[in-house]
Amino acid sequence: MEEASLASEQVLDPELSGIQTYEDGLTAELDGQNGVSEGRKEFVAPAVGMEFESYDDAYNYYNCYAKEAGFRVRVKNSWFKRNSREKYGAVLCCSSQGFKRIKDVNRIRKETRTGCPAMVRMRLVDSKRWRILEVTLEHNHLLGGKIKSVKKMSSGTKRNSHPSSDAEVRTIKLYRALVIDAGGNGTSNSNTSEVGIFPEHRNQLNLRKGDTQALYNYLCRMQLTNPNFFYLTDLNDEGRLRNLFWIDARSRAACSYFGDVIYFDNTYLSNKYEIPLVAFVGINHHGQSVLLGCGLLAGETTESYIWLFKAWLTCTSENNPQTIVTDRCKALQTAIAEVFPRSLHRFSLSHIMKKVPEKLGGLRNYDAIRKALIKAVYESLKPIEFEAAWGFMIPRFGIGDHVWLRSLYEDRVRWALVYLKDTHFAGMAAARPGESLNPFFDKYVHRQTPLKEFLDKYELSLQKKHKEEALADIESRSPNPTLKTRCSFELQLSKVYTREVFKKFQSEVEEMYSCFSTIQLHVDGPIIIFLVKERVMGEGNRREIRDYEVLYNRTAGEVRCICSCFKFYGYLCRHALCVLNFNGVEEIPSKYILSRWKKDYKRVYILNHGSNNFDTSDRVQWFNQLYKSALQIVEEGVISVDHYKAALQAFEDSLNRVHDVEDKHE
Repeated sequence: MEEASLASEQVLDPELSGIQTYEDGLTAELDGQNGVSEGRKEFVAPAVGMEFESYDDAYNYYNCYAKEAGFRVRVKNSWFKRNSREKYGAVLCCSSQGFKRIKDVNRIRKETRTGCPAMVRMRLVDSKRWRILEVTLEHNHLLGGKIKSVKKMSSGTKRNSHPSSDAEVRTIKLYRALVIDAGGNGTSNSNTSEVGIFPEHRNQLNLRKGDTQALYNYLCRMQLTNPNFFYLTDLNDEGRLRNLFWIDARSRAACSYFGDVIYFDNTYLSNKYEIPLVAFVGINHHGQSVLLGCGLLAGETTESYIWLFKAWLTCTSENNPQTIVTDRCKALQTAIAEVFPRSLHRFSLSHIMKKVPEKLGGLRNYDAIRKALIKAVYESLKPIEFEAAWGFMIPRFGIGDHVWLRSLYEDRVRWALVYLKDTHFAGMAAARPGESLNPFFDKYVHRQTPLKEFLDKYELSLQKKHKEEALADIESRSPNPTLKTRCSFELQLSKVYTREVFKKFQSEVEEMYSCFSTIQLHVDGPIIIFLVKERVMGEGNRREIRDYEVLYNRTAGEVRCICSCFKFYGYLCRHALCVLNFNGVEEIPSKYILSRWKKDYKRVYILNHGSNNFDTSDRVQWFNQLYKSALQIVEEGVISVDHYKAALQAFEDSLNRVHDVEDKHE
């Protein structure tokens, strides 16, 4: 989009808004027209997230607020599209903003500017409404009393002012209704759900006009076209929608395959996006993120999270994940402890590191503090090393009283890598600098995306994800990938793992050559502890040597490295491979080849779990199992025309065999 900014200040007379001036010069306030008495005005200050149908409505609202507060408004900046000249952004400020220009200093007129910071910044968003994006309420000067106008205008000016006054009537009516509703007095106005000025209603979803119908249409369409689609609603005492959970057929099947480790993504809810969206996310056999369910929540409360988690469990046959990764949140922590008592709850390290600039950016020596924190988090291999690094960092920079760092340290056993060595992450640990867990709908949902638009993008995003998985399946079935070494481990897993996971493991095999020494440290019967030395690239691109301890049990066929790569990523590291190679082992033990990374994982999963724990009386279980089996044939049947014909023939043959069973019973 071509944009143009008009930086020159456009000074508008605040007396032209909100006052109707008649021929005799008398003034009449418009405030009384909505039935709210003069003495009971409760103008709520502007806040980020307020929306208005037009720029005029937004300007008139701020101007009315300014008059009540005792200051005048000026348009500081306006932005227009270069071609259409349509306004799409503006900054409104106090008339005392800025300072007198140098060439005007000697003018007799009294100086009124004080560099006042009070302002609102607003912009035209996707919904074609004007939204307040930034607010500064503080003034650096005394405010006057309520501003009234007795200024006489020419008849021409009077005629032009009437439309503006009409716009203010609509804005004030809308605004007042929201004030009353927010205070809990009176009944809710129909405009309340349209504007969404107060998104913190914890007892009901903040839906806009048309959102309810869009949700209803989506749920109906999914039930008609997606046989295993599931959803649950949570209503408050007034019968209004408070929370919603839904999951489609593919996601339900994926919960069975990839529900061992779950990332609960509440990014959009906690960051106050337009839609209070949360998502259950897993990792598939290609290392791609896969959706395991979605929800809309009224707020970040323990009650809402408990309801949502129980809803998710309802449709997943009560299968508790091994590990749940979330952002740091007390409400989440309480809810997970209640609903998933057998699951390990861990905080996302990538989320914590992303908040470092925000939480620590204002400190002196920020760059040095950040480097010290990264070193403590990512380079410590033992708890004692982490404690020592942290204990050195805090007094060195004088940050012992920093609230965020103190709370972070108290929660360290849930996020610091040295305490998570026995936690199964399946690639969700983000255990290396620069790695992160991104929101599932990252490129489809922005801060202002409305619910109706999201529901359209939701299906598009899932289609894209399904296509990516299908292409990865095809690539993994192609001839074995090119080998880069003569190591037997590389050849072994090239025949087993999917292409993307194999590439990651292949990198570990290649890096075995950076490990130049493997020596025994301690022997205790069949258990031997080895020390593996590796050359790594350190700070400033300097080569460093780091030591890694590896435990090896020849009798049990067990190998464990202190770097815990197998727990964090699901495949053995270069250090463990060196120890196996040192001891003459030519094949990786089967316990270190996770089934979830195999090319035929879904097919094998269905065969292994289809006959186990079979309940001859549970028809729901029958349906779910048959659906998963059929879905697997469907997914593989769309790979090519030949696959499609084979799948169609398989269905036809299966149906004939089922009919044969019916004939035998007759």
